[in-house]
Amino acid sequence: MSTPEVREIQIAHSPDSDDAFMFYGLATSKIRVPGYKFVHNLTDIETLNHKAINEAFYDVTAISFHAYPYMQENYTLMSCAGSMGEGYGPMLVSTRKYNIDEIKKLRIAIPGTLTTAYLALKLFHPELNTTVVPFEKIISSVAAGEFDAGLLIHEGQLTYGNDGLHKILDLGQWWFNETGLPLPLGGSAIRRSLGQEVMLTTNNAIRDSIKHALENREGALDYAMQFARDLDPNLANRYVGMYVNDRTLDYGPDGREAIKRILDMGYDRGIIPIKANVDFIG
Repeated sequence: MSTPEVREIQIAHSPDSDDAFMFYGLATSKIRVPGYKFVHNLTDIETLNHKAINEAFYDVTAISFHAYPYMQENYTLMSCAGSMGEGYGPMLVSTRKYNIDEIKKLRIAIPGTLTTAYLALKLFHPELNTTVVPFEKIISSVAAGEFDAGLLIHEGQLTYGNDGLHKILDLGQWWFNETGLPLPLGGSAIRRSLGQEVMLTTNNAIRDSIKHALENREGALDYAMQFARDLDPNLANRYVGMYVNDRTLDYGPDGREAIKRILDMGYDRGIIPIKANVDFIG
């Protein structure tokens, strides 16, 4: 009797507490799909952006929405497993307070030119002086005076005060004031060549993993704590709650509109050279 064939799906996401929380169900085999094996690969988001653009290597990959137009021929967006800021998001921090006009003249450390945080910053003001710095070194670089300000993503949005830094601009709040929409940050993309059936099955499995985590929060948080970068459990719970919630199960009409809006604005203002044709699976 032959062994049933197993379809292996390579999933790549960031080694962050919110992503770990999302994939808790699949990574711990609490969620299983007959005939499928899900293999997890952990890599920082800027590397994943470039891999998806240049190689189309992973079947499912976390991406910055900013990077999607560059990979849209090979990938479509999943309808789940994304992060949005509901009136909050990536922020600029510094050792002292600056007003809006002063911010536009600062030397700013950014986590990558394909991050959606960077796209939002360019929409805020296109002529900023920016330098790419690994995201985990931005806080220390600003605290040491190497840059006037830093653009924070991930858990640093909650811990910057420990290093004596001040928030001078919240891009999620700025975006909401401009558009009335949540700020789309990161999503999950899936390779079109998998075919409709495999894409749908995979999308549903990941959505079930997110649902399982939300319904079994204590166990999922315990699992996510190993990726929490020195956050205490209360802060980790707060951070996960910011970026893994009901909208992570499905963006909703306004969430989908927000994704299209920020990419269209990026194209219309010459920040993104490729027109985005946004579509979703699931």
